[in-house]
Amino acid sequence: MNSYQVTRRQIILENFETLVSIGIHDHERAAPQRIIFNIVLTVNTNCPEQDHIEEVLDYDFLRTGITELIEARHYNLQESLCRDIVALCFGQTQVIAAQVSSRKTDVYEDCDSVGYQIEAQRTD
Repeated sequence: MNSYQVTRRQIILENFETLVSIGIHDHERAAPQRIIFNIVLTVNTNCPEQDHIEEVLDYDFLRTGITELIEARHYNLQESLCRDIVALCFGQTQVIAAQVSSRKTDVYEDCDSVGYQIEAQRTD
């Protein structure tokens, strides 16, 4: 029988693309922009023994919460939006670390995207 120790459990939301009212320029305020989010959460849940959702952190909160954040207001800065997503993540007691990035995909013609990334760890 194989023996192993689980050292890290993570939830990954990769390339979540949505429209966001974001930016400081007039043309950015006129229409939503495509943003791609990538999020990695380190969680302190155990690996499920019974294969039931109650044994883990249900990651549906992440997409739903991000959608609620971006529908609630205009963001001037990606930095502010990422900060609010980090706060959303730490609203779940099982989250012990978070890495959140956002990328605007239509800003510059000569590159794929421009973005921001933040990493945070629970201190309490």
